[in-house]
Amino acid sequence: MKNKLLAGLLTAAMAAVMATGCAGGSGGSSTGDGSSGKESYKIGISQFAEHGSLDNCREGFLAGLEESGIKEGDNLTVDLKNAAADMGTAGQISGSFVSDKVDMICAIATPTAQSAYNAAMDAGIPVIYTAVTDPVVAELAGEDGTPVGEVTGTSDKLPVEAQLQMMRQILPDAKKLGIMYTTSEANSVFTIKEYDALVEKYGFELVEKGITATADVALAADDLLSQVDCITNLTDNTVVASLPTILEKANDKKIPVFGSEIEQVKIGCLAAEGIDYIALGKQTGKMAAQVLKGEKKASEMNFELITEPGFYVNNKVAENLGITVPQELKDTAVESFDEITE
Repeated sequence: MKNKLLAGLLTAAMAAVMATGCAGGSGGSSTGDGSSGKESYKIGISQFAEHGSLDNCREGFLAGLEESGIKEGDNLTVDLKNAAADMGTAGQISGSFVSDKVDMICAIATPTAQSAYNAAMDAGIPVIYTAVTDPVVAELAGEDGTPVGEVTGTSDKLPVEAQLQMMRQILPDAKKLGIMYTTSEANSVFTIKEYDALVEKYGFELVEKGITATADVALAADDLLSQVDCITNLTDNTVVASLPTILEKANDKKIPVFGSEIEQVKIGCLAAEGIDYIALGKQTGKMAAQVLKGEKKASEMNFELITEPGFYVNNKVAENLGITVPQELKDTAVESFDEITE
């Protein structure tokens, strides 16, 4: 009788253990899509600054993960931190994610990508970046696009020549083109060089204005606006975060400001030949999912980019400035706006 009772208890215990294992928990179980890997994940997201394009990258990144079966609040925990455009803060954030032993760091923008990789490379934590203009210049990839370690992601390289063509089409008589940029941002320095090499082809003279911090923007804008016929904006994080200030000053002088992506056009830039940052983030999220699921290592994936820009235009801005956007250009718009978003 004792032996039968003991056998029954052992059987019940084994069934309970098996049921618990099937119900979930971390480590080694199959994921919802049938891939082998962890049951749940923790990601640290380090965003360099708060503005529309980077916010869209983050939104797209999480959407890309979700489409791949990794959903926040289900099998994903996200720790989001913002560096407020401060490199020291970006370094602290990266260090905290490494200390917390997250499964992955998503770095949004070049400064946070560099900081995250420097902090994580010895800890074996993969870094997936987005909105990095030139991963090669940022020393995150080799000349052939291969990662320098467990780090990969997507580039938001601007379609500079398409932007110049569009600006010339809208402003056939403009001569001096201004650009404000942060001298410490590798992505901006790289793009300035590309503009410098191409402006003469489209009949522009480039006027550059470098800044080092947000506090420089107002005076730099006044100086730049006194010298130019129009301004084109980069994906420079410090400048983009202060874009409302620049737009207000430019509007007072009736000088058009061109953006580099859709969010800048929404808030008052005249037009842009730019990329869709939600789509870019989504592309990044799908890359991240492959790494999390163990399908690929970050070091096995070259960085990717969106190759086709889209034309965006704000008709209200054109009306306010007394500018006529050619109809043939309007007809190509991916999206146009009839109001300015505050």
